[in-house]
Amino acid sequence: MKQYSNYAAPVEMCSNTDKRRLLFPHLCLLVFAFLYLGIAGHSQAVPTFARQTGQSCVACHAGGQFPELTPYGRIFKLTGYTIGSQGNPFSGMLVSDLTRNRNNVDANYVSPATSSTIASQNNIPIVDFGSVFIAGKLTDNMGGFVQITYSVYDHQDNSGNWRGHLGLDNTDLRYANRFLNSTNDLILGVTVHNSPGVQDVWNSTATWGYPYASSNGGASAFAGLPITTKLEDGTLASQAAGVGGYAYWNKTVYLELTGYQTATGFWKFLSQGYKLGDQNNPLIYSQGVSPYMRLAFTHEWKDQSLMLGWVGMNTNLYQMSADTGLPQFGPVTHYQDQGVDAQYQYLLDPHTVTAHFRYIRENINDDTNTNSNSNYLNSLYAKVTYIYRNQYGADVAYKSVKGSTDNNAYNTSLSPAGYSYASSALSSPSSTLWTPEIFWLPVQNMRIGLQYNLFTEYLGASTHYDVNSSRNASDNNSAFLYAWFAF
Repeated sequence: MKQYSNYAAPVEMCSNTDKRRLLFPHLCLLVFAFLYLGIAGHSQAVPTFARQTGQSCVACHAGGQFPELTPYGRIFKLTGYTIGSQGNPFSGMLVSDLTRNRNNVDANYVSPATSSTIASQNNIPIVDFGSVFIAGKLTDNMGGFVQITYSVYDHQDNSGNWRGHLGLDNTDLRYANRFLNSTNDLILGVTVHNSPGVQDVWNSTATWGYPYASSNGGASAFAGLPITTKLEDGTLASQAAGVGGYAYWNKTVYLELTGYQTATGFWKFLSQGYKLGDQNNPLIYSQGVSPYMRLAFTHEWKDQSLMLGWVGMNTNLYQMSADTGLPQFGPVTHYQDQGVDAQYQYLLDPHTVTAHFRYIRENINDDTNTNSNSNYLNSLYAKVTYIYRNQYGADVAYKSVKGSTDNNAYNTSLSPAGYSYASSALSSPSSTLWTPEIFWLPVQNMRIGLQYNLFTEYLGASTHYDVNSSRNASDNNSAFLYAWFAF
């Protein structure tokens, strides 16, 4: 694979005005190239599930916005991806983007490449990552979804060059059966997957939640909240082996029970790309089995649907050595997460409206005595989307985390490369982020979007949150322009 670690070198020698002159035509060419590919390939290059079912993308995705599922899309997933006929199981996607950070310089930031620049790919158009999907129907009762992703800007080596990473991404394998008669509709299934929440069919949970595209570590260190709960922060993503059973009765009640453990031994295929001793992509170890439970009540009427749910997970994690990338077996940190969520949809052409809400309370008990007082986090999330004619859309999202102060746990924020540059003056995790976005879907397998990340609080303060500098929360704001293409 081609590396882009040196792509920034000639641009960094230019003035800001020269950069803008150089970047604008490059970005225009990039967007038009994506647009041409999307239009040219529209009749024959559509994602696997659309080919399998013979349906357009808007049948499964609300307003065509992947990955938000419609009622039909949720049934398709719950029945094991088996609706339709077997066909070509391969598809893919590519994302290219540009991030502009409001303040990309901090004198206290130290990295292999520079002493003050936080994100080396700031204000530079990049090919961010690509995925290959192997998905679809295997038998009348079995199907799956496997995503293999290559990230171009995964980490920096000691010389400051960016290195890529290839690994197994979101994966969900299912066996399901549907018992349908004039009075009852019951779906029973078993799922094997590798990330808590990847099996969920509502976009109010974190794994498939908004933002559906965001800056990577090479372009921005501030694409999301610096601290959040274990159900939301992706600690176990692509590293856990989850085996669960679920039932969905009369499109009214959904119940799921799943157990997670570290994906080693027989389950190693679920954590490809992560290994012991890899300091950049270490295999996170949990103690025993982490139980996960999901309960949801749903109702559909005419062109609308509503879901009210509850989710909970307990997990015990060993500390990981920053020097060796190995787990330190012994005492663990206990995380008990539980919360409520909701989703509303209105789907009637030419209008699509979706709304999501999530509140999670995390209780923390640290047997390692590393943290001094980190005993809880409260996370709140809300999002509204409107799409017109399955082409023009806008989102606005709100995320907030509050919690107990801790002199050890929250006094340092880490850059994507793992180098310290921010220490919370208040030793607090409290942060607030607003994310508005506008987007355009010129064809059903392409999306071009522009979003803005607006911080009103960061690590406990709106101004001077960093004890080592005068950095404010608003300094972490960023604009993000992206082009997403599926084929």
